[in-house]
Order: sequence, then structure tokens, then C-alpha cells
Amino acid sequence: MANSHSGTDDTYNGMPTGQLPAVTWRKSRRSNPSGNCVEVARLPGGTGIAVRNSRDPDGPALIYTPDEMAAFILGARDGDFDHLLPG
Repeated sequence: MANSHSGTDDTYNGMPTGQLPAVTWRKSRRSNPSGNCVEVARLPGGTGIAVRNSRDPDGPALIYTPDEMAAFILGARDGDFDHLLPG
């Protein structure tokens, strides 16, 4: 997923978050008070999903296609990434 591109000419992986079009960022309800979480936003027109570090809201954004994000979310639901969590 690291080399993903949204399919538009104006968004790309690693672009500064402030250069994205106006989006609404959402944080997980499971995020903790120390700010250790990521935020996600749907790009206009459904062209992609942006992900940013909540502690660096002006930093770089990773851009994923809707299909890439669906694969990740469904894999997480299925437990495919549970081995990454602390024991």
C-alpha cells in the first residue's frame, strides 16, 4: 500500500496534509488521550482515503484507493493483523 495513488493528479502519497482539499478528519473512538492514533478522511469525489498522524496534523498524508482501504479494513476485521498487537 505504501506506493498507492488516489488516481487524481492533485493528490499523492506523502503530500503535506495542508495541501489536501478540505476534508473531514475522523479519529477512532479507541484513540487514547496522549494522541497516539491516526486520523482518516475521505477525499472529495470518493477518489481515495487520506491517513495522517494525529500528533502531526500538518505532516505528510498517506493516500490509499478505496479498494486498498477496504482490503485493509476487512483484513483487520478478520484478524489478519492481530499478530502486530502487543501480547
